[in-house]
Amino acid sequence: MKSPKAEAEALRRELEEHERRYYVEDRPVVSDEEYDRLMARLKALEAAHPELASPDSPTARVGGAPAAGFKPVPHSVPMLSLDNSYSPEDIREFDNRVRKVLGRAPAGYACESKIDGVSLALVYEKGVLVSAATRGDGRTGEDVTGNARTIAAVPLRLAGKAVPDLLEVRGEVFLRKTDFARINKDLAKEGEEPFVNARNCAAGSLRQKDPKVTASRRLRFYVHSFARLAGVEEPSSHSAFLAACRGWGLPTSAEARACPDVEAVLAYYAEFKDRAERLDFEVDGLVAKVDARQEQRVLGATAKSPRWAMALKYPGRQATTTLEDVEYSVGRTGTVTPVAKVKPVFLSGVTISSVSLHNFEEVERLGARVGDTVVIERAGEVIPKVVAVVAEKRPSGAKAILPPKACPVCKGAVQKEEDAVAVRCVNPSCPAQLKRKLLHFASRDGIDIEGFGEAVVDQLVDSGRVKDLADVFALRAEDLLKLELFAEKKAENLLKGIAAAKGRPLSRVLYALGIPQVGEKTARDLAAKFRTMDALAAADLPALEGVPDVGPVVAAAVEGYFSQKAVEDLLKKLGRAGVAMEEPDSALPSDARLAGKTFVFTGELASMTRGEAEEKVRMLGGKAVGSVSKKTGYVVVGSEPGSKAEKAKSLGVPVLDEAEFLRLLA
Repeated sequence: MKSPKAEAEALRRELEEHERRYYVEDRPVVSDEEYDRLMARLKALEAAHPELASPDSPTARVGGAPAAGFKPVPHSVPMLSLDNSYSPEDIREFDNRVRKVLGRAPAGYACESKIDGVSLALVYEKGVLVSAATRGDGRTGEDVTGNARTIAAVPLRLAGKAVPDLLEVRGEVFLRKTDFARINKDLAKEGEEPFVNARNCAAGSLRQKDPKVTASRRLRFYVHSFARLAGVEEPSSHSAFLAACRGWGLPTSAEARACPDVEAVLAYYAEFKDRAERLDFEVDGLVAKVDARQEQRVLGATAKSPRWAMALKYPGRQATTTLEDVEYSVGRTGTVTPVAKVKPVFLSGVTISSVSLHNFEEVERLGARVGDTVVIERAGEVIPKVVAVVAEKRPSGAKAILPPKACPVCKGAVQKEEDAVAVRCVNPSCPAQLKRKLLHFASRDGIDIEGFGEAVVDQLVDSGRVKDLADVFALRAEDLLKLELFAEKKAENLLKGIAAAKGRPLSRVLYALGIPQVGEKTARDLAAKFRTMDALAAADLPALEGVPDVGPVVAAAVEGYFSQKAVEDLLKKLGRAGVAMEEPDSALPSDARLAGKTFVFTGELASMTRGEAEEKVRMLGGKAVGSVSKKTGYVVVGSEPGSKAEKAKSLGVPVLDEAEFLRLLA
């Protein structure tokens, strides 16, 4: 029998080894369930013996209090940017510059993928993580140590016996495409604006005030360079440094390759273009670095970038044009988004005239003004965005891009929430918001009114017949027959759907209302706890935080929503219209035989819709989610399944066809 101290130490070492195998070597040797069992045992030991708690324990990744702010951190060595190339000719010119300074060809190059993420500096002392900082302006970043500790790919303690006394590495925080899609889907269900791209999502996740939110985003991390090293012999080359990192448990790009000369670099540049599209994370291309550290020192750096490294990007995905104007769009939650109108330019097979500016914080970061020459890019061949401003070409009359002083649609007041990026229209009756709210309200996962689509919503709002969500239940046949879309039968069917929607359970109504931070699961949890809308609306923060899985952020959002006079009036109006707003006993799980089991559905089922299948799982205590992981219990496959089925097989997750799923339910 081991002593508690010895057992805790052994468990920590074992968990760290499993994390290294998963994130560094990509070859796990235990299931997620076994990993969770080991973690649970360690948590229990540390809870029973508080003196065993350690800041570098795997259990300490999440649990810190939300940060009040991020302190500035001066970088001991500046975090420089890279010069870019876009063609084989550019790469050869880079090689010629290197040869000219060295007086000969370099001994070789090291190439690795250029991940489209967020730079992060990690400092280890005696092998233990002591600080983490963002790039900032390259000379001063922000302290995000608490959040960095939640990234499972970042070791809290270096592996191996010969660890440095001091090690500062730089790397990239990023998201897998699958995780980015999951986050945006969850945000949309919660009534929040989705992120425009994975990089912005990674940046926002890294700077979350609540480390638990950062942890939920499943950020990844790759090391690409170092700034300081003491206590061990400095690696003679960049390739040797990456190998040393892997030995210390620090993950590096699996696409790294040593190239003996510029011809090998060019060959890899040509080969990598197709491979990059198949990776599960966004990349900008490759980075080529002179491999030998001594040669790097000879080459040195300019004030902005090292002379021994070059970003190797691909032509066609970027173009230069003029930012001619800015328009503003308004989303369902009132978020005002700036959209750049650019001089039309042909890029990747299409002509682009509108480009995303994401938000006003991004406008400030870019330093963009109307009249500027800008570089635009199609991220993933889909979303055009501004990635850079050519400041030296700025005309004298360039105008600053500022948030509007009033909503561009309703002319109502706008405000910027404290500690938030978004500028929002605060008028709950804004037509732009109302249309999107109505579509969400009547959606299948909301109160489910069939036939209540975009064209119907446009006409109802534009004609003034519907001015808030409750007005839907006051519609009459004569109202609908005055619209272009409706004949008697269609009007009759829609009114039947509206009447049926009055009896939806409280959980569906809560989700349909689009309460900030409240998705389908949270809506079910709140409804199960409070059972009536009146009880929920009267709940204070302690009562809300007493609901399972409802933390301070969600509780504050719910309390803030119900404290509004406009919401109070809306709920009264819904009550007068006959909307039930209660959670019946039949909405609770009838038994819990699927408790703890997570299901993912892919393809089309013949006997029921996906929503109905997910509801059946929930009624038996299970959980339905959108993405596959090693923790998934079952993947249910219908006709024409997507990639989730293949991913399930590769992860060893049980796959059920429809007949097997029905037998499981029975």
